Amino acid sequence: MNPEIIEGGNFSDSRGTISYVNDFSFKDIERFYVITNADENPIRAWQGHKVDAKNFYCISGSFKIHFVKIDNWENPSKDLNIETITMNASESKIVHIPAGYANAIQSLETNAKLISFSTLPLANSKDDDVRYASDYWKIDE
Repeated sequence: MNPEIIEGGNFSDSRGTISYVNDFSFKDIERFYVITNADENPIRAWQGHKVDAKNFYCISGSFKIHFVKIDNWENPSKDLNIETITMNASESKIVHIPAGYANAIQSLETNAKLISFSTLPLANSKDDDVRYASDYWKIDE
């Protein structure tokens, strides 16, 4: 499976606005959390997942989601291609990063918030979480 964008939309009327992503299924989701990066450290990098898939939805501000397909979990190539998707709160979309990738989350403004939906229960995530140095792959800012 490859990373993908699951498009949604917005509906507005006199009562306000509803944002939705109707094509996103919660079938395999086990948990979620909200990410707000510190202003002094706007990039949270690099977290890899052998089994867990991540799904990101921006609820305020904007982010860049960077990701690489891991070729070797113990010693990945430093020349892996970094792909990037930009998302913001005015767009209603989910960025799906399947298992087998490492990701970096870059907030583009103060107090930006991102929801991450995960497919592994917390008890199983410790064995699946692979961390690399924040500068292992260089992100162009």
